[in-house]
Amino acid sequence: MEFFVARQPIFTKSKEIFAYELLYRSSQENIFTDIDGDVATTDVIVNSFINIGIGQLSNGKPCFINFTERLLNIRLPSYFQPNEIVVEILETVEFNQELVDICMELKNQGYKIALDDFVLNKDNPYSYPLLQLADIVKVDFRETSLQMRQIIEHISKRFHFKLLAEKIETKEEFDLAVTSGYEYFQGYFFSKPIILSTRDIPEYFQNYFVIINLLSDDEPDLAQITEIIERDLSLSYKLLKLINSPTYRPANKINSIRQAIVRIGLTELKKWLYILSIRGSTTVRSEWSKEIFFNSLVRAKMCELIADHRGKDKESSSYFLTGMFSLMDVLLGQNMDEILHSMPLQEDICEALKGKSNTMKDTLDLIISIEKGDWEDFNTCCEKLMIEDGIAHSSYYEAFKWATQLMEES
Repeated sequence: MEFFVARQPIFTKSKEIFAYELLYRSSQENIFTDIDGDVATTDVIVNSFINIGIGQLSNGKPCFINFTERLLNIRLPSYFQPNEIVVEILETVEFNQELVDICMELKNQGYKIALDDFVLNKDNPYSYPLLQLADIVKVDFRETSLQMRQIIEHISKRFHFKLLAEKIETKEEFDLAVTSGYEYFQGYFFSKPIILSTRDIPEYFQNYFVIINLLSDDEPDLAQITEIIERDLSLSYKLLKLINSPTYRPANKINSIRQAIVRIGLTELKKWLYILSIRGSTTVRSEWSKEIFFNSLVRAKMCELIADHRGKDKESSSYFLTGMFSLMDVLLGQNMDEILHSMPLQEDICEALKGKSNTMKDTLDLIISIEKGDWEDFNTCCEKLMIEDGIAHSSYYEAFKWATQLMEES
């Protein structure tokens, strides 16, 4: 049976991860709105807590889960530990006395309550009682009017609930939400380079010593060394920059990490890793950068898997690099054109990373549609790539598990 759950991070003002929202998508239907809300939520719960494992999805963070009126009435949230979930009440749930009573019960049991896409209805006498019970109120920055946002922001000071800004996609929106008193932020803004001030890539410097030991063998295992560097964004990036220097600059463009290693040579690679290992030991990694690094790994592996499924296994390393470097502008806070100028990647990889249409870019778009929870776009991407959505589902989870394992080992 096919199953599919995506997650979207919720960040704090300091760009630490506060929680994840679990997003439902059924492989049996093409449009989310055709799915019964009860089915959607129960599938999220079953898939997240049983088939995949909530620990793997959440990394110990609480998970926002949408609950319909019926699922609230049967007290489904109480089946789970209060520290595991945030009970998110959909905007479609009717505000009435029964809902107030249910929320009061959940609060007394230690659960946190979030009101989704909240818009104040002064004519509904239950709006204010629910606001008094709410821990978090989610406000859609794209759909909610400025006047209504200001009303909700003012009420938050009176009732002491925290504000979560949804669909934040630009630095200006992020800054406005921060100054307006919002504590939490959700949307695709983490993909915008301008948000980050960092100019360096988080380094998993333990890998340096592993490679150095392998290079010390009488007959170094090139395949194993290549695999370790491929799964480390920092090492891959720095290796490609290094061989683009006048000393190593290749006559032909590079299309794989293995090719780059052969170009620089194992002796030079070992010297270079010694230098990086000393510098890398002082590198501090934030949750923000770790989340982006994780997404880079997922993208890389899924691009590779999709290439294999489409019979392009000979090009899979190029697809891998496309996914791996697709968030480099975010990590460095620089324009992608500037970054690619210093890296000797082959032209079709560069074109995909710059947003020009080709099959690598189409594959990247497929993964981004999953990250956004945009299931309509997901279906379009599957059709464009001529792959079944079930293959995309299984590829995503294989990539997710692969990346999770790497992060645990690092």
